[in-house]
Parts: sequence; structure tokens; C-alpha cells
Amino acid sequence: MGKHSAKKSPWPGLGLAALAAVALGTAGAALIVTGLDGEPPAPAKGRPLARPVEAAAPLHARSEPVRVTIPAIGVDAGRLEPLQVDADRRLPAPRRHDVIGWHAAGPWPGQAGAAVLVGHVDSGTGPAIFHRLGALRPGDVITIGRAAGPDAVFTVHRVERYRKEEFPTRRVYGPTGNRAELRLITCGGAFDKSSGAYRDNTVVYATLTGLRRPGS
Repeated sequence: MGKHSAKKSPWPGLGLAALAAVALGTAGAALIVTGLDGEPPAPAKGRPLARPVEAAAPLHARSEPVRVTIPAIGVDAGRLEPLQVDADRRLPAPRRHDVIGWHAAGPWPGQAGAAVLVGHVDSGTGPAIFHRLGALRPGDVITIGRAAGPDAVFTVHRVERYRKEEFPTRRVYGPTGNRAELRLITCGGAFDKSSGAYRDNTVVYATLTGLRRPGS
């Protein structure tokens, strides 16, 4: 483990060993409360786009995300919760099912690297904020409103679903070649009643493709 932690990490202050723990903690976090009838929408089959044709340069100013809008799946969230890893190096789920959490110690949306947002797929009363995340398709747009400066506009280029025990930590959390990227994560697949959790994770990959004046 010491050898791994000596290598360069995409998150300052965290070695790859810690990075893996954080990533798997997010992947396995309690992002659900109870299974609904049927499965959440699954990613479409077929070859995904490798990346958007045009990608904007990363933003240099660090600014807190304050709003997430995803028109294709009807998400307009004005309440975001900054998340910190716990003593076990796990990133917890948001406390509320209508709130999106973001990893405050990692890259912030618009900075170089992979900014990570997580949300519940369902709740005890029905679908949660990221229930339809798997319905996103390459080309769909995600806009992150920021506390200062322009909104960051991301374009989806890949949507995948992974078994939790096969979660691709490096692909999701690793270096991005200095691109500003976004990862949205929730649970997916079949609900396992014996464990009280979904068996898979849905991951949306998106790249910064533009900036927009707030309110435009």
C-alpha cells in the first residue's frame, strides 16, 4: 500500500491507495433507501462517444457549485451539499434524497480533473434526484451554476453501468489530461433485497464544452 501511496495522485494530499478507498466508498455508499418496482433507467447500448468534438479549456477560478440543471432528465437542483470523506476514507451520500452531493476535496466543477457529484436513486417514498441518470445519452447537456463567474456547461460523452465489485476507480477518478471533466454517480441495476442495496453503479461522464452567463 505504501508503494501505491507514493505515486502521484490526481487529488492533492491523497495517494492512490486513499483515492481507491474514496472511490469505492462513493461507489458503495448508501445511495438508496429501498428498491422501487423495476430498475432505474439503464444506459443505452451501443458505442459511446470518446469525447465531445469541441472541449473548452478548464476554468482557472475555483468557485463553489450552487445549482445543477440537466434538462434531458428534468433535474433542476438548487441545493447542493459539500461532502467530505469520513474516517474510513469513504465519501458519504447526501443526507437528503432531493439534494446532490459534491466531493469538496476533489476538483471543483470547471477545474482540470474529474469533479464528482453523487445522488440517491430512490427513497422510501419514490424516485430521488438521480433516478433517471441512466437515461442520459451522449450529447445531453449538464449545466453547473457557480457561486462566482460563469456557469460551466458540460456535454455528456459516455454513460456506463458497472457492478459495484468491478467499479473502475481509475477511469472514474483518475487524471483527465488537463481537461475539466464531470462524473455523476448513483446506484443502478437490480435491487438486491438480501443486502438492501442495488447491485450496480451508473456513472455519467461529461466534459466542459462551454461557459454561460448566469441567467442567460
